[in-house]
Amino acid sequence: MPVLPGAEPFRHEGGEVGVLLCHGFTGSPQSMRPWADHLAERGLTVSLPLLPGHGTCWQDMAVTGWQDWYAQVDRELRELRDRCAQVFVFGLSMGGALALRLAAKHGDTVTGLVLVNPANKVHGLSAYALPVARHLVRTTKGLANDIAREGSEELGYDRVPLHAAHSLRSFLRLVDADLPQVTQPLVLLHSPQDHVVPPADSARILSRVSSTDVEEILLEQSYHVATLDHDAERIFGEAYRFIGRLAPGVGKKGGTSGG
Repeated sequence: MPVLPGAEPFRHEGGEVGVLLCHGFTGSPQSMRPWADHLAERGLTVSLPLLPGHGTCWQDMAVTGWQDWYAQVDRELRELRDRCAQVFVFGLSMGGALALRLAAKHGDTVTGLVLVNPANKVHGLSAYALPVARHLVRTTKGLANDIAREGSEELGYDRVPLHAAHSLRSFLRLVDADLPQVTQPLVLLHSPQDHVVPPADSARILSRVSSTDVEEILLEQSYHVATLDHDAERIFGEAYRFIGRLAPGVGKKGGTSGG
C-alpha cells in the first residue's frame, strides 16, 4: 500500500546536533511533523521515520510487531550518531517508550530525552484478553485523534490490529523493566486530560528512571496528541531550550555547532 499523503518520513540535514523523533502506535510522522519542522528551521539535523506497518492501512500493521518498530528507530539513531556530535531522542506516546528503550540500550550515545504523554502499559481488562482475543478478533476501535484543539486532526488508523496491540503490550513490559537503566537528562510533558494514556504512566516512568536531571511539565490545555494541540508551541519551545542547555552552540546566532 502507498504511504498516505502527510504520513511520509522526514529528514533534514543540519548541524552537528541531531534529533530523532518517534511517533506513536497506529499514528504517523504527521503527528510530529510540526515539531520536526520547528527543529529543522533552527538548523538541527532531524530524523522523523515512518514506523513499519504505519501510515498506510491497518492490515499492513497487523503483520508487524515491536521488534520491527524498534529496529527502525535503532537504525535511525545509529545513522544520526555517525553524522552528529550529539543526539537527542523525542517521542510521543509509544514513541516515548521507543525513546526510553533507546536510552536504556545506547547509554551516552543519547544526550537527552523529551517525552510527550509516553506510554508505559496497555490498560484495562481487555489487555489481559489480548493473547487469546487476537486469534478471534482482528481489530478494535482506533486510538487516533485525541485532540482538544478544534480543527486539528491526527492522521492515524481508525482500527487497531489486535496482533499489533499484543506486541505493544509485550514491548511496554520490556521497557518498564529497563527504566532503571535510563540515566539521561529527561523532560517529560503530559496531559492531565489524556483519553489514551493515563497520567499514571508518566508517574510510573518518573518513579523508575535513574535520571537525576528531570523536569515534569503539565500540558493543561491538551489531550493525548499534544504535539498537534493547544500546547504544541510550548512543547517545541521547552524542547529547544532543553537542547540548548545540553548542547553548547545551539541557539547562538542560529548556530548548531554541537559540542
